[in-house]
Amino acid sequence: MADILTPVLGESVTEATIAKWTKKSGDQVKKDEVLVELETDKVSLEVASPADGTLVILVGEGETVTPGVVLGTVGGAAAGKPAAAPATTAPAAKAAPVTAAAPPQFAASSSSSGASGSAIDVKTPVMGESVAEGTIGSWTKKVGDKVKKDEVLVDIETDKVAVEVSAPADGTLSEILSPNGATVTPGQTIARISTDGSVAAAAPAPAAAAPAPAAAPAASLPLAPSVQRIATETGLDTSKVDGTGKDGRITKGDALAALAGGAAAAAPAPTAAAPSLPATAPVTPRAVGPREDRVKMTRLRQTIARRLKESQNIAAQLTTFNEVDMTAIMTMRNAYKDVFEKRHGVKLGFMSFFCKAVVSALKDIPAVNAEIDGTDIIYKNHYDLGVAVGTEKGLVVPVLRDVDQLSLAGIEKGIAALGKQGRDGTLSLDQLQGGTFTITNGGIYGSLMSTPILNMPQAGILGMHSIKERPMAVNGQVVIRPMMYLALSYDHRIVDGKEAVTFLVRVKEGLEDPQRFVLDV
Repeated sequence: MADILTPVLGESVTEATIAKWTKKSGDQVKKDEVLVELETDKVSLEVASPADGTLVILVGEGETVTPGVVLGTVGGAAAGKPAAAPATTAPAAKAAPVTAAAPPQFAASSSSSGASGSAIDVKTPVMGESVAEGTIGSWTKKVGDKVKKDEVLVDIETDKVAVEVSAPADGTLSEILSPNGATVTPGQTIARISTDGSVAAAAPAPAAAAPAPAAAPAASLPLAPSVQRIATETGLDTSKVDGTGKDGRITKGDALAALAGGAAAAAPAPTAAAPSLPATAPVTPRAVGPREDRVKMTRLRQTIARRLKESQNIAAQLTTFNEVDMTAIMTMRNAYKDVFEKRHGVKLGFMSFFCKAVVSALKDIPAVNAEIDGTDIIYKNHYDLGVAVGTEKGLVVPVLRDVDQLSLAGIEKGIAALGKQGRDGTLSLDQLQGGTFTITNGGIYGSLMSTPILNMPQAGILGMHSIKERPMAVNGQVVIRPMMYLALSYDHRIVDGKEAVTFLVRVKEGLEDPQRFVLDV
């Protein structure tokens, strides 16, 4: 029997909705045949059958799923007859959890014994790109409790996000294999749910042991990976930080607050009396006034908000400014735009010139095209530029690959295609990942100057703005020139001020003298 798994949904995408099943339970399917369509905040995905066999659907249309969740199974001829198994294997029902104790590496829905089909594994979902482990936060149920399908069972904290794990089916929580504070990896079985009373009757024995980690002193509780990373990078003494999480655990917010105001500022927080109050108080929504409307944020907007705040918290962001005289490019564009469009089938815009200028500057200042990975710097010898596109749902940043190998026409065609896909919501996951540098054009909305926020883990982002005619001193004379302010936000941890300023000057020089692109100087 093969499981149909929710795939990795892409960077910053944590959940999807079942849009449509192309088959129904009991149908015969072929390997690689498309079975289900998933919709996310950014793209639509097709999930194919992993093998030939009979389809069993476990998650219905309209349900919300996370990466790694089992959507259904494909089995052989016997897969369509799971109901007959319990009658012939009832005596072995209680032993099922024992035989299934070694979890498979690929997320599985049913017990590996395959005999009764009554034990369903609860697995750690895929927690995002580059996230290799997480920490069990708090179980909302204990062994022996009844659970409902899609009911949240546990929170898992990672370096980047907090992931909620829901029950895959109705039943009884028969085993908790990973207690509070345990470190888990994607695909690991952390609990089991019994769909009949027999397994639940055998479960109460471990129930007494499950709460044990909660009784541990706060000082001995394991730190979440995000807190460990902050402590390692900053030298924060976690023993002087009072945790506001469950059982007094230190959260990422506690660590950041301690860094901002010092460990002493965190000391007045309540310790023994109701440690959970500071964390739960802000959650209570305020009353909505008579002339106010409350609208739930879309998943995309929540993701944008979270990633932008993470970018501010993680990177040492600084912005440097310059201005560019657009006379040369505008003259060239006006002279050749008609013949350019006739020959290449695309309009000649400004973005292609900016992309060329940026790539040339990145080759001169490689630190701006790098990223930090732990205590290492990764220098990238390819030039994949993210181009920010505003859509009705929010901002997306598709990536134009190998810009250094494209002509002006190739860049214009690529940007036009990505922009159309972004507005239509048809961008693939691959098109949204792996950029090395980002360009954002606030000028199309009338922005005169701004300080763009880094698109982590990139080290630089260039902000374009409106072109305005201004009086400029040229060769001792005042002339009117079309001018644009440029803004480069950069990660000061790896890009020095001299490098940032030099990079922006190189961009300015390339735009004011576009013949450099032809001569490659």
